[in-house]
Amino acid sequence: MTEEELRLQKRLADLKQRSEQSGIYTYTGFLTLAEQEVFYGSFPDLDESEYKLWGGFEEAERKALRFGSYEKLCYDEDFPICCIEITPVNKKFADKLSHRDILGAIMNLGIERSLIGDIIVKEDLYFVICLTRISEFISGSLLKIKHTVVKCRVTESMPESVLPKIQVMNPVVNSLRADGIISKVFHISRNENENMFAKGLVFVNGREISKGSSLLKEGDTVSVRGCGKFRFAGTSHVTGKGNYSIKVEKFV
Repeated sequence: MTEEELRLQKRLADLKQRSEQSGIYTYTGFLTLAEQEVFYGSFPDLDESEYKLWGGFEEAERKALRFGSYEKLCYDEDFPICCIEITPVNKKFADKLSHRDILGAIMNLGIERSLIGDIIVKEDLYFVICLTRISEFISGSLLKIKHTVVKCRVTESMPESVLPKIQVMNPVVNSLRADGIISKVFHISRNENENMFAKGLVFVNGREISKGSSLLKEGDTVSVRGCGKFRFAGTSHVTGKGNYSIKVEKFV
């Protein structure tokens, strides 16, 4: 475990202890998939009722962690998370903004990355999940992204219409290697696949993997920059020829 992961592990243990001793809910900022893995590895015996991970919507990648439960604390509490809707003031002269453009503009306001969750780009609408305590600051300060003048509106949650949809796929592969499954899901050639691994564009549970021979396990979330993201939902059955019929949940 790296020094950074050890620091995170200690911080999580402190938050858990404070919740238990003070009788309150305690929260982290938004955790990456890799940081969520550190949490699961640090508290393997923690009952699921004693914590919750939430990122503003079910399929969110970045999620905040809450310690505490209604059974122990005798009260409930919503996550301090909201959504900022960003729209160009003049769509006719607006740039086509990317996830990176929006994140960069917010970071330039002096906002820490852990205070920002997922960012959804939907044509000329942009949605940013963030902690409630910094939402008004962002909304009032974010006036321009690249050359585009924008306006912001704080909402409680992201509209249902813009949430990622899941496409269920059942490809047949000859092994559970990451490269073979990625090729099937995104319909890319072997050479393209090799280049993606070589360029560091493939991530499993938030961690870059450089070997296409890495095996996927049920529940793994795979992100390939420039292609998309999917969740490996396991093997359905083995065919008569020894191949694997698998289930994949692709985010579209």
